[in-house]
Amino acid sequence: MDYYTRYDELIGIFKQGKDIHLNETNIDIKFFEFNSETAKITNESLTNDDSINENICFEYPVFTPSGRNRYSNDEAILLLHGLNERSWSKYLTWAEYLCNNSGKPVILFPISFHINRAPLSWSNPRTMMDLLNFRREKYNNDRSISFANVALSNRLSQKPERFYFSGRQTWADLSTLFEEIMEGKHPLFKEGTKIDIFSYSIGAFLSQVALMANQKDLYSKTRLFMFCGGSIFNSMQGASRSIMDKPAFDIIQDYYLHHFGNETTKKETGVNLKHDNAFKAFFSMISPERLQLERESFFSSLGKRIKGIALAKDIVIPFKGIQEAMGIKNSEKNIQLLDFEFPYSHENPFPLNSKDKIAVNSAFNKVFSLAVDYLT
Repeated sequence: MDYYTRYDELIGIFKQGKDIHLNETNIDIKFFEFNSETAKITNESLTNDDSINENICFEYPVFTPSGRNRYSNDEAILLLHGLNERSWSKYLTWAEYLCNNSGKPVILFPISFHINRAPLSWSNPRTMMDLLNFRREKYNNDRSISFANVALSNRLSQKPERFYFSGRQTWADLSTLFEEIMEGKHPLFKEGTKIDIFSYSIGAFLSQVALMANQKDLYSKTRLFMFCGGSIFNSMQGASRSIMDKPAFDIIQDYYLHHFGNETTKKETGVNLKHDNAFKAFFSMISPERLQLERESFFSSLGKRIKGIALAKDIVIPFKGIQEAMGIKNSEKNIQLLDFEFPYSHENPFPLNSKDKIAVNSAFNKVFSLAVDYLT
C-alpha cells in the first residue's frame, strides 16, 4: 500500500457523518449513532462536563468490505486512537489497511472528549487564543505550551480527575458497544460477533484496563494488538506540544501518583471513586509496584491474546514502561521492539514530511502487516 498516496486521497474524501465508498479498496465507510448514557454518572462531579452534548451524542465510522451485511460480519476490529486527537485524519490509512487486508470491519470509536466528541471551539484559534496567552504568561512561556494542546492542558490542570473519568466513560461506552454487537443488536453485525482491538498510545492503556476489568465477560475472547502503547502510567512522558503541556502533565502525574484513590482526596474533591474492577485495573496501571503480582499475572494469563509493537525512539511510551506494566518476561515474549531508519516520534511514527518516503512507506506496511497477521 502506498501510504502517502492513500493518506492524501482519504483526507480529501473523508467527511464526518457522510457515508462513502472507497473505489481503490472496495471499502464502504458507514457512520452509526451512539448515545453515551454514562456521561452524567461518570462526570457528575466535574463542572459542566455532563452538559457537553457532543460528548454524549455522536457518530462513529466503520470501515467495512463493500457489499457486506450483518449476516456476513461475525468478526470485527476496534481501533482506538491516542490522546488529544481532534480528527480521524491520522487513522484513516490505518483503518483502511486493517480492513482491506484482514477482510474484517474496522470500528473507529472516539475516546470521551476527543475527535467529534469535543466541542469545535476547542479547536478554534480565535476562542483558544486568550487561554493560550494566559497559560504562556502563567508558566513563563514554557515551550511545551501550544495551540494544539491548550484545551486539554487547561482541562486537566483544573481537574486532573478528568483523565480517569474520561477513560472510565469510554470504557463504559465500549462495553455498551461490545454488548450491543455481541447480542446482535447492531445493524452491521450478527449475534456472537468476535471483537478484537488494535490500539495506539493511550488507547492501549485504555484497552489494557478494559481487558483487566472484563465487564460482563465481554472481553474474555478479545485479542489485543498495541502499537506505541502499553506503558505503566508512571513511565509515560506525556508532555508534548501535540498532547499536553508540561505544567498539565506535572499536575496529573502528581495527582495520580500521590492522591488518586485516597479517602482524603474524595472528601476534598467530591469525586465518587467507585472501587470496582475498572477502578482496580486503572489503579494497578499507575506505577509498577501497585498490585504488581496481580497485574503481571493477568498479562501472563492472556498468553497469545496480546501482542504489540514498540518503537525504540518512542519517548512518550518507552519500552521500559511497557516492561514495567506487563513484566519483563511477558513484554519480551509479546512485544516486538522496532526502530526505523528515518526520524520519527511517538506522535508521528510515519511522518508525512520525511525525506525518505520509501522507508516510511516500508515501515508503515511492516507495522500493519504484522498487526493483520495477528488479528486474522
